[in-house]
Amino acid sequence: MPYPQYTNRRHAGVALAMALRELRLEDPLILALPRGGVPVGREVARALHAPLDVLLVRKIGAPGHEEFALGAIVDGPEPNWVVDEQMLERFDPPPEWFEQQVLEELRELERRRVLYRGSKAPATLEDRDVIVVDDGLATGSSVRAALKGLREHHPHRVILAVPVGPAETVEKLREQVDELVCLETPTPFRSVGDHYRDFHQLSDQEVIDLLNK
Repeated sequence: MPYPQYTNRRHAGVALAMALRELRLEDPLILALPRGGVPVGREVARALHAPLDVLLVRKIGAPGHEEFALGAIVDGPEPNWVVDEQMLERFDPPPEWFEQQVLEELRELERRRVLYRGSKAPATLEDRDVIVVDDGLATGSSVRAALKGLREHHPHRVILAVPVGPAETVEKLREQVDELVCLETPTPFRSVGDHYRDFHQLSDQEVIDLLNK
């Protein structure tokens, strides 16, 4: 097992910001995936002098094996979701189970929207360079859902930026964005957490505090 590349998510965000500085950005907006992407996104936003907002996405995990994503759902006026057909076939949950999970995750997205944003309206995306930030990629289901929802808002460019992820997932997502920055694609790849010394589960309060700063 190699030594973790990153001390914590803040360290990863600083490294990611250095790489993003090389891009010529037009009115950039940082959209972080809560919860883990927020401390990474905050460092990117600080370095690029860009605003930070959250992009609310929820993974739909397989029954009894939540680490395996069967799909994901992204918040918005008309919520979007994606399904991983291969994983769905592998676990073969009953159809009503998946529909129930979508409803539950929609309720959780609404809870987080109120908690993280309050009455504040989401940032305007049209004609901006939107940088989607997370603490890492695994299957990519959450990010695929996020990207699907973003295109409807007509950004100038969509850039996906992550510290680490498996090469196969990175290549699949590359064709869905205008630019993709991934600092590390280690082989073999087991989990995002393996590449952080501190990968603790963030609380809602930590996310709120970071956004308020």
